[in-house]
Amino acid sequence: MVFGRGKKAKQEQPADSTDLPESAAAAEPAETRRGAGPFDVSEIENQDGYVDLGALLIAPREGLQLRLEVEEATQRVVAVTMDLEGSSLQLQAFAAPRSEGLWDEIREQIGQSVGSQGGQVDEIEGHFGIELVAKLPAGDGSDGYRVARFIGVDGPRWFLRGVLGGEAALDRGAAAGLEELFRQIVVVRGESPMPPRELLQLRLPRDTGVAAPQEAPEFGQPERGPEITQIG
Repeated sequence: MVFGRGKKAKQEQPADSTDLPESAAAAEPAETRRGAGPFDVSEIENQDGYVDLGALLIAPREGLQLRLEVEEATQRVVAVTMDLEGSSLQLQAFAAPRSEGLWDEIREQIGQSVGSQGGQVDEIEGHFGIELVAKLPAGDGSDGYRVARFIGVDGPRWFLRGVLGGEAALDRGAAAGLEELFRQIVVVRGESPMPPRELLQLRLPRDTGVAAPQEAPEFGQPERGPEITQIG
């Protein structure tokens, strides 16, 4: 696994048609988060073997590349992008209310944002519950579209959002590897009071002086992701 100091993540890829393949629309019944992942840090026995990015613990995998996205004005790390087999998955974790989730409200907000850019969204039932497939004009004068698939999971006082790009946004088979990694993510909410939608802090892993696992990644300093992936 490689952790590169990379360039801006490519969240969407052009598609020749407005229609999604059947593989993107057909999905298995949603599974519950508990026991299936992603996990809260209280639900795992220990943190050994994970790449520690602060709010997120990521399981290493051969061929996986990780890129941190930073906010230009503050140099704050605002997202991590996982690249695997030609597709990408951008991750952000947010504080959430104790009594209710954020995903329903955020889906509506994403739909409004995409619509304001001349695109459209479709809700589909996926492995993590309701997902959004967003299609935006390619912006290069062609009739093609950029496509991204949004997945969201509400946990105990946190919300984890993923944005699949590349083939994984169109083909559920191509997304299998990244979806498996998404299930293995551990969210570290912390005990400090935070307003809902506040980004949980990400960071480069600390240098512990201990040799990294063979599959551990190298790090990158990418730019911030595209507008349609932002919330809050």
